[in-house]
Amino acid sequence: MRNGIRIGVDVGKARVGVARSDAAGILATPYETMPAGHRALNGVAKLVRDTSALEVIVGLPLNMDGSEGAAAKDARRWAQRLARKILPVPVRVVDERLSTVQAHRQLREAGLKEISHKRVIDQAAAVIILEQALELERTSGEAPGEVISLNAGGEPVVEE
Repeated sequence: MRNGIRIGVDVGKARVGVARSDAAGILATPYETMPAGHRALNGVAKLVRDTSALEVIVGLPLNMDGSEGAAAKDARRWAQRLARKILPVPVRVVDERLSTVQAHRQLREAGLKEISHKRVIDQAAAVIILEQALELERTSGEAPGEVISLNAGGEPVVEE
């Protein structure tokens, strides 16, 4: 397991949920919910700088059949914009199918009323995305997901 803080991100149209890990990569905790757009990009970039993060994990909401729909394409574009802002820190995208559904279930089980989920659901989903990535690295010994990288012209290139 690599040592270093990881940032987990759940990208949505209205809000972006952010979580962070401890330096050992054991515990993922909620950090913040930010309005989508430039504010979230700048906020995550600042968090990366402030924590000297090892990498950022962005959830990729694939369709149930594994294909990329509109939401996944939006998340991938967001990850590419973030990658430009935080070079040389890597941005990875990982499959996050059903993370929001799982987050709603966990919040209900914790006794939170459905009406109050809105203010924390994105952070809870970011925690789940980050926990899954950390677990994948622990079990496989390899960094999770696909790295978003940029070519010499600043255009995104996806590597496996």
